[in-house]
Amino acid sequence: MAAAGWLRRRLLLLAVPWRWRCSPHRGAAGCPPAGQVRATFLRFFEERHGHRRLPSAPVRPRGDPRLLFVNAGMNQFKPIFLGTAHPRSELAQHRRVVNSQKCVRAGGKHNDLEDVGRDTYHHTFFEMLGNWSFGDYFKEEACSMAWDLLTEVYEIPKDRLYVTYFAGDSSLGLSADEECRDVWLCLGVPASHVLPFPLKDNFWEMGDTGPCGPCTEIHYDHVGGGRNAAALVNQGSPDVVEIWNLVFMQYSREVEGNLLPLPQHHVDTGMGLERLVTVLQNKRSNYDTDLFTPILDAIHKGCGGPRYQGLVGDADVGHVNMAYRVVADHVRALCVCITDGIYPGFSGAELVLRRILRRAVRFCSEVLHAPPGLLASLVPTVVEVLIMDVINENEAAFQSSLERGRRIIERTVQQMEPSTNFPAEVAWSLYGNLGFPLDLIDLILEEKGISLDSAAFNELALEDAKRKAGGPPAGQLEDTNTCLDVHSLAQLQSNNVPATDDSPKYAYTLGQHGQYEFSPCQATVLMLYRDQSLQKEVGAGQRCGVILDRTNFYAEQGGQASDQGYMIHLGQQDVLFPIESVHLCGGYVIHEVTAVETLRAGDQVQLFVDEAQRLACMTNHTATHVLNFALRRVLGDNTEQRGSHVTAEWLRFDFNTKGPVTVEQLQQVEQVVQDMIKRNEVVHTAEVPLMLARRVRGLRAVDEGYPDPVRIVSLGVPVESVLTCNSEAAMQTSVELCCGTHLLQTGAMEDLAIISERQLVKGISRVIAVTGRQAKQAREAGQCLAMEVDSVSLRMKERITLIPEMQNISKEVGQLTKMVASTPMPQWQRKELHTILKVLQRTANTAVKKLEMQQAEEKAQSMLAKYCNQPVIIDTVPADSLSMLMKIVNQLCDKSPGTSVLLLSPQASGEVLCACQVSKVSRTLVETRGTCLQKGAGPTAQQVPVEAFPGILPSAAG
Repeated sequence: MAAAGWLRRRLLLLAVPWRWRCSPHRGAAGCPPAGQVRATFLRFFEERHGHRRLPSAPVRPRGDPRLLFVNAGMNQFKPIFLGTAHPRSELAQHRRVVNSQKCVRAGGKHNDLEDVGRDTYHHTFFEMLGNWSFGDYFKEEACSMAWDLLTEVYEIPKDRLYVTYFAGDSSLGLSADEECRDVWLCLGVPASHVLPFPLKDNFWEMGDTGPCGPCTEIHYDHVGGGRNAAALVNQGSPDVVEIWNLVFMQYSREVEGNLLPLPQHHVDTGMGLERLVTVLQNKRSNYDTDLFTPILDAIHKGCGGPRYQGLVGDADVGHVNMAYRVVADHVRALCVCITDGIYPGFSGAELVLRRILRRAVRFCSEVLHAPPGLLASLVPTVVEVLIMDVINENEAAFQSSLERGRRIIERTVQQMEPSTNFPAEVAWSLYGNLGFPLDLIDLILEEKGISLDSAAFNELALEDAKRKAGGPPAGQLEDTNTCLDVHSLAQLQSNNVPATDDSPKYAYTLGQHGQYEFSPCQATVLMLYRDQSLQKEVGAGQRCGVILDRTNFYAEQGGQASDQGYMIHLGQQDVLFPIESVHLCGGYVIHEVTAVETLRAGDQVQLFVDEAQRLACMTNHTATHVLNFALRRVLGDNTEQRGSHVTAEWLRFDFNTKGPVTVEQLQQVEQVVQDMIKRNEVVHTAEVPLMLARRVRGLRAVDEGYPDPVRIVSLGVPVESVLTCNSEAAMQTSVELCCGTHLLQTGAMEDLAIISERQLVKGISRVIAVTGRQAKQAREAGQCLAMEVDSVSLRMKERITLIPEMQNISKEVGQLTKMVASTPMPQWQRKELHTILKVLQRTANTAVKKLEMQQAEEKAQSMLAKYCNQPVIIDTVPADSLSMLMKIVNQLCDKSPGTSVLLLSPQASGEVLCACQVSKVSRTLVETRGTCLQKGAGPTAQQVPVEAFPGILPSAAG
């Protein structure tokens, strides 16, 4: 799934040369491929006009339950337009943005499904190229950029382009958008090509309420030849089609229908990639471009019928060409939706996708007379068209690992005895260190007629999972291979075995392009440790601790998790010894290793650290120091560290506090961290005498023993400066005693989000935080949930008169409350949303009770009129719950004190709701005479089988 996510993110960001090398009107041979058209658009706005390039959002909407699919490029930016984006969120920081958004228009308000195939330009799935300005540039710049890109970069002839603008609407008090018209005229567009159109054509609205504004559209004349095609603009002609829409959001439509100016003006543009490629490849149909022709060819090959000819209407005898277009379009939509996690199903977007699938299958079988399986056979072609470059890139990256893995398997098989299982340790090494999928290992072994020792492999996997979770391996109380006992330590010292030199763990640099470079380390095996005894030799398949003379691996200490990686025998590249954990004991670094073949003291080995895991730990350790400083800055100088733990996934930090940290304080802490990230402070380190280090004013140190000399880590200030007598430099930044591995500059953290904060005991709080990509994901998750909460809040403000609708909102609030509690997101936002949701829950529950009371009163009035104050009322009424039925009974008895009531309500489940109450007059008489009130004399209610009421309920009730 992670790989699929990466493919989705990379799908629309393929890098191609910036220079536009071909005229769009030189014939097919000289026309640009779709990938270059897309990349040119993105790079034009990114490099020439300073826009930030963002990836496409998934086609499954995030935070908008009323939307089946993402159907426009602006969907992911709705919080900005609506003003609901939190001012500290990344979304709120956007000013100029460009992307290519995957869109699906099938079902809901925007539904092109039935039009697909009938013409040559409607699609269920398409890409929307767009550039946005959020309170930055407006009409003049937007139009100028668009005209420049189309005419100067893409070299589209100017005389084939027509622009429209809003003609005004007197009923709304809106005058014509002459500002936009004048911009086009100043850009040199002839007046005959600048055309006014009314509200329905040139005024864009997000919905019945909210941001809206006039738009200007750019249309292209496929015929050209010097003619004036103004009369065909917006007339549905296939010869003159809209290619780009520039929306100027400058108003807000209120509930009453009136328009108010927005405090900030925004630009939202959208240009269909498919239509643009059609223009630039000099085609008349989207289906004649390289986005579709490979798929159409594959359809022809699969069904064996006549080739696609591009015919439409009556000319398309038997609807064969329509079927080609339907199948080609629908299989693209299916592939993209399934990749983004939407599967054919029975409700919502899943139901629409099921309909798309079945519509495509029908055209395949009934019109094209294709054999079963044609639709699925087209998937590889779709993949090739959309993500071929990405697949090629990944294939090349894995090829070397594949060859190396095969050599390891071949060598191991040659050394195996006949009729034995393949060693689990070797398979685990391939799986963990070379990224070999387990099914691929099984397949290669199956080809050789050999089986994997699955039980042993599963045991290794279980032990690894327990180790990562912090527990001991199965069947073991403690690790006997990595913690030297006192006798073994004494033996090592008496034999003059030197302590491990682990200084190479700090030997890493920044490369030319900002990437971290970690060098391998050559070492000698000094001793092996297994079952609490020192050994000179360990056989294949055994787990042991390896003591080396030097290492570049970081041993777990100072709260930082140990490195992982592997080692090889020097000069023997094909045998990997996975290093699963590293520990420090008495100056000796113990590497926990599974021996895939015999290991001996004196062996020369080379060590390779898992670079991704190391870098993640470095990032989180530096982030811990910055967080420590930020907490002190916000909460006061008395804030002291009480413990920490750093892994590749997250960081945990405990500190003393007088009470829970407030929302505002959490926001301030994150802001201090982000400021230091933005400044990209240099991380300075140096070893100094412990006595000198302890004199540093503002030094952060925990109550533990430190080595002498000790390592100082200082952010942004050289260590020499903080050591200067009476220097207060350390008071303004983070300066700590630390042996951990750190970033070289703080900017690589990218971001930090505190996703949890709670009090462990009185006076001690714990925060958990994530950095980089995980922090971004947490913020996105928080923003999505905030949007959903905003959506519920807006619906709560509407006048809702139906009880089920309000009950559904109440349930939705409950579900959101659970999601907010369990989803990794900024803790300050979690607290804010919890507060809002509590209010919404109370409001919804109160509204439900009020509506129930109103409905109960109405039904009671109706029944009183029906029975004319009779002493006993027995009847059936529709009711959704016992609570509702009891309210009707209570209303009847309150309004008619002399009436006893028994009401029944048949349910679809076959059960019957029953509620009854003896009249107030009867109860008073009984109490006056001193008689014990029987059970059921007062108001009661229960649910019973329908068979319990023969003759009372109508026959249909059962």
